[in-house]
Amino acid sequence: MAGALGSAVALPRSVLGAQAYASDGHGAAAADTAVPHTPPLAKFVDPLPRPLTAVPDPSAYPGADYYEITMRQGSWRFHRDLGPATVWGYWATNPHDPRKPIGMGYLGPTLDVTRDRPTVVKYRNHLPTTHLFQDVIDKIHNGDPQLAPIAPPPYESRAPFPRNLNVWNVVHQHGGFTAPQSDGMPLQSYSPDGFHAESYTTLDPSRVKPNEAICAYTNHDRSCLLWYHDHGMGMTSVNVYAGLAGLYVVRDPADDRLGLPRGEYEVPIVLQDRTFKADGSLAYTMTAQQGEDTPVVNGKAYPFLAVEQRRYRLRVLNASNERFWRLMFSVPRDVLPQPTLPFWLIGTDGGFRAPLQMLNFLISPAERYDLIVDFSRMPVGTKVKLMNYNAPVHFPGGDGPDITDVMEFHVVKPPSGGADRTTPPRELALPEVERIEVKPHTRRREWVLYQHKLFSTMTFNAVPFMEPSQDFIEAGSTEIWEYINPNHDAHPMHVHLVNFQVLNRQPIDAAAYQDDYEKWIDGGRKPEDRPVLANHLTGPPIPPDPDEARSDKDTVKSYPETVTRIVIREFTPPTETIAGIPGSGAELPATYVHHCHILEHEDDDLMRPWTIVGPDGHHDDGHHDDGQPGGGHPDGHGHGHGR
Repeated sequence: MAGALGSAVALPRSVLGAQAYASDGHGAAAADTAVPHTPPLAKFVDPLPRPLTAVPDPSAYPGADYYEITMRQGSWRFHRDLGPATVWGYWATNPHDPRKPIGMGYLGPTLDVTRDRPTVVKYRNHLPTTHLFQDVIDKIHNGDPQLAPIAPPPYESRAPFPRNLNVWNVVHQHGGFTAPQSDGMPLQSYSPDGFHAESYTTLDPSRVKPNEAICAYTNHDRSCLLWYHDHGMGMTSVNVYAGLAGLYVVRDPADDRLGLPRGEYEVPIVLQDRTFKADGSLAYTMTAQQGEDTPVVNGKAYPFLAVEQRRYRLRVLNASNERFWRLMFSVPRDVLPQPTLPFWLIGTDGGFRAPLQMLNFLISPAERYDLIVDFSRMPVGTKVKLMNYNAPVHFPGGDGPDITDVMEFHVVKPPSGGADRTTPPRELALPEVERIEVKPHTRRREWVLYQHKLFSTMTFNAVPFMEPSQDFIEAGSTEIWEYINPNHDAHPMHVHLVNFQVLNRQPIDAAAYQDDYEKWIDGGRKPEDRPVLANHLTGPPIPPDPDEARSDKDTVKSYPETVTRIVIREFTPPTETIAGIPGSGAELPATYVHHCHILEHEDDDLMRPWTIVGPDGHHDDGHHDDGQPGGGHPDGHGHGHGR
């Protein structure tokens, strides 16, 4: 939960272990398994890197900015006391000098774009055909029950990728208003040697090679921080862990009048946790435990940032695989009356919101927080520490390595050029978020986080990801989605295409619901016998957390033993042609996915497709009017993707 000044925030009751099935499915290694640990590292000795910004080519497509981004293996040093590590990263072609690509080696360059001006990107896969974490891939190939999805009855399990394939990738623009063929869904993956997943697609196919794909983005978004990351089927977790993630900033020229910190005073904070071997190489330990043991910010372990006595804008992304972070800014006791520096929240996933003064915040994987932090009252020489506390990896009941210190801000001098002329947060006139209206007839749709056995695969509604879409949503409609979580872990739920608002949460009798759900499955899943959620509620609805209220989101924390309700304003995919590219707009039916953004859960099947249809696009029997099967796989089983 986030701590708002003057507000009391209650976490729903958590009775750890009360229900039969409450494990994440990972981290159940035998007691004698040796788990690597990062060697001792000096803290706050490396300066915070800032990802470089990619340079667009405005001449390739009319009215659009064009980029070429290549996935490559390279080298990166995470700390001065560690040797170089082999990593994966994105590199952008420099249109002014193709011999000098833009990137760090780890992560990727920032795409800084203008609202409503389209972006076209050619992604090129130049990674090795053997994975950086091949031992994990081998375990999946061999059907390791903790890693390979095991379908609940009566479904048959399917391998997430072919037996002879070890690396494939696809890039997802996280949070964008994007047509499905450019969305970067798992079965649109392609390998370095040109093998395509069954729903691989590309725009402008005459311009691509087999190991490439072209995507087009509308940028019809509010001013916000998005990001792009790997979404390869069955191996997203290890692909992102290797380094495949980057920032995507949508800017509105109208924001210039707001008086926000800009330039060097606007700082990206890409927050991850990693474990390192003695030689500095990456160790992936999440087959044996929850989370990793060392904080990494923008690719550096325990970095510091030299700051002036002025306001800064921090654009925080939790790009960790599994870890929730509860963050605060700790100050020396002789500087302020309290040991924490207050800050202001001015935006979340979908853009600006009303300013909210806070002391701490809980951020789950894939969430973004836009903060104003004021160092003006800090004497020169003060060191402000960004700290993590009271947030187990699998919040709130996990048992992974604790991380307390994250990074430091070193106040080194007064403001350059005189006084800080940015607008004080209390006076910011930010665009308001329109509340989504809920009407009595608004459709409700349930998504049950189901786990058949302890330490086994989790699914939505006890249906594997590979099964055809069963959820058909009328274009333009509003829906309430109810994430029913009988686990004792929280799960960050990400819905592609749309923004939404948190409506409320309500505690449930998790053990009773789980038991009734099992009986329903064992009884043949008859619709009339499905457990009724209202019969398992144990308390009144709980309002959104203060940081969620009146905020547009694309990722929400589904808390344990709770139903979390979100309301989605409108299911309307972008249908217009983008940058003159034929087939770049969405056509109905259009299928997207939603999933848990704990990446190991996503890979292990906590992901499902859903399909937008026209007003007469489906019947109750799940068939379209054209007589074709209703739905299909999220990336094209049984229907096209705007082609």
